Order: sequence, then structure tokens, then C-alpha cells
Amino acid sequence: MDPLPPVDAVLAKLAKLGIPVPAGAVRVDAYGDSPGLSESLLALIRSGRKRAGTSLLWGIEAEGGEVPAPGQIELVVDHLNEPALVCRITEVRIVPFDEVTAEYAAIEGEGDGSLEYWREGHWAFFSRECRRIDREPDERMPVVCSVFELLSVVPEQTHRLKQ
Repeated sequence: MDPLPPVDAVLAKLAKLGIPVPAGAVRVDAYGDSPGLSESLLALIRSGRKRAGTSLLWGIEAEGGEVPAPGQIELVVDHLNEPALVCRITEVRIVPFDEVTAEYAAIEGEGDGSLEYWREGHWAFFSRECRRIDREPDERMPVVCSVFELLSVVPEQTHRLKQ
């Protein structure tokens, strides 16, 4: 996927669409590493089932990015780097991959919500991330577990018009 757009560019698009963004620290993020995965994860968030997301700390560090922080407003873009959601991060924990809990996996809301499903899907995703940054995946690799609340959804037809 392409590099993330700058915060100001996403804020300007949201303003044009009349979607409010609360005051505070703002970051831009995306979900998934392919158009299909991105769209399926965004659909889970829109439905209210997915209320958390997990990143590989090594990937954030390799890109010179910032670890999310509680209270930050997260502008989530789709696979086309168009605004899709506005969220507020409520909790962040960095833990080894093998210490992610069943409770957290359920909040993340993917598949059947089980820890087994979470581990299988995220191992595959983080393995791709590790290859991209020339690291070896490891059961103890640090992952960033972020819980969020959904504040606004950009109407999906907005995206379809731009494709």
C-alpha cells in the first residue's frame, strides 16, 4: 500500500465532506496490507464489531512512525488513502505477540473472535510485515494493541465515486 497521506490533507478532505474532527492530537492510520483486507477490516469497524487494532512495533519503528497514544484522534484511511473513519484511541498496550489475551482478541472482532483465529491471522500479517522490514517473525515480537471508539464514518458512496 502507498505511504499514508499527511494529517492536514485528510483533515481537509473530512472538512469538505462536513465530517467533524474533535480537537486534540491527530494521527493518520490504515488497516490491512491489501485492498481486500483493508475493506473487510473497515467493514468490521463500521458494524461496531471491531473496536481494536494491532500493529507490529518493529514496523512502526522501521518507518519512523509514532506509537498511538490514548486520547489521540485517529483518521483512518482506506486502501486508496481516502478518509474512511474517525476514531479516538482509548487504550494502548505493547505486549509480546504470544501474550495477547483472548479478551483482547474478542475486542478486535475478527473472524470468530477467538484467540486462535487472532493468532493465525495476525501471525500471517506480521510475517508479511517482518519480510517487508527484513526481520524474522518471533512469538515474542512486540505488538501494539490499541483499543478505540468510533466517532464518525465517512459515507461509503463517497469512496465509490472516486474510484
